[in-house]
Amino acid sequence: MRLGVLDVGSNTVHLLVVDAHRGAAPLPAYSHKTELKLAEHLDKDGKIAKSGADELVSFVTEAAELAEDKGCESVLAFATSALREAPNGEKVLDRVRKEAAVDLDVLSGQDEARLTFLAVRRWFGWSSGRLAVFDIGGGSLEIAAGSDEEPTVAVSVPLGAGRLTRESLTQDPPDKDEVKALRKRIRVEMAAVAGDVLRAGKPQRSVATSKTFRSLARICGAAPSDDGPYVARSLDREDLTEWMPKLTAMSAAERAELPGVSAGRSNQLVAGALVADAVMDLFDLASLEVCPWALREGVILSRLDQLQPR
Repeated sequence: MRLGVLDVGSNTVHLLVVDAHRGAAPLPAYSHKTELKLAEHLDKDGKIAKSGADELVSFVTEAAELAEDKGCESVLAFATSALREAPNGEKVLDRVRKEAAVDLDVLSGQDEARLTFLAVRRWFGWSSGRLAVFDIGGGSLEIAAGSDEEPTVAVSVPLGAGRLTRESLTQDPPDKDEVKALRKRIRVEMAAVAGDVLRAGKPQRSVATSKTFRSLARICGAAPSDDGPYVARSLDREDLTEWMPKLTAMSAAERAELPGVSAGRSNQLVAGALVADAVMDLFDLASLEVCPWALREGVILSRLDQLQPR
């Protein structure tokens, strides 16, 4: 069957069309996305401004038409932290429902962590044993760990790269004192949940997903995306430590010139790198393997699991 997956994230709104059936890997057939950066369309009260809602409705309408053009049997549409946390999130969702005829399912942070974990488990398989999975989004950091397809622990922490940049880094290149203060904040907030993850047991495989981790891995020498999803990629703590002072000294424009870094996300890379560095330090990880599957694939796999076999 052909499915559309519409992911409304804090940074990007992405329509992915896949050919999928139970027992097989979803095959991407078409992709269409925009860096809407919904979380930046906020007023002083944290509400999504009309400009952001207008752009969201417009893109979702376009995505729904494209999904129909591509022959999708159905569209799995979901939203994450930007709409989940906005005081007027329900009103924006209602606008999307009425004007674009699309019903967005707002995932909890725990659901994000759980579904991402499912995708990573299916990608690496049972031989991986106990998994620990880390995903840096625009608004939050998801962490999940366990030995089965359902994680033993799944948590979401408000440590997304976009959020931290907006709240804590006001200069370009970032101010050294602001970087120092943000580093402390990240580690304090992450340490508050690290114990719950670590008490469940030491992982046999530690995995990173998301654009932020992929960009950092690419900067540190991982293979480019053009080499395909089956090439093994990892982010080594030693390499990231070496890059940290270079990244913080660069402007956003200079970071955008680095391999694997888009202009739209270059301003968030310092905050994302600080989160990645804290993950590897607090969880005592020498490296993180990079998984090409993440939340979107988890949503697809979960949907396929619910279908009756033919």
